[in-house]
Amino acid sequence: MRSAYLLVFSLLLAGCSALETTPKAPPAPTRQAQEISRAQSGGLPKLGNITVNVHGSPDDAQRAVAAQANQAGAAYYQIVMLSETVMPGFWYASAILYGASSATGAVQ
Repeated sequence: MRSAYLLVFSLLLAGCSALETTPKAPPAPTRQAQEISRAQSGGLPKLGNITVNVHGSPDDAQRAVAAQANQAGAAYYQIVMLSETVMPGFWYASAILYGASSATGAVQ
């Protein structure tokens, strides 16, 4: 019984560490908006949020997000949700747009 408690406690601690992100530097900005992870978004200025609804596949929704991020002039974007709607073949995506920080440099 004691080993079961120890196992549960260990799994709980491991689960907590899985939710903690280690900050990482974003890639250098380019002329096209780049997708980044949550760990890379720290310290970047938030420009806003976007959503897209597309008919097609998850890849089509991701491409639509990238296109909107480029139109908005964002250096980076983070897709926070990608889901098929109630209607099959229609996808919904939500993303956060970020600008380049002074530490990452100017657009090349």
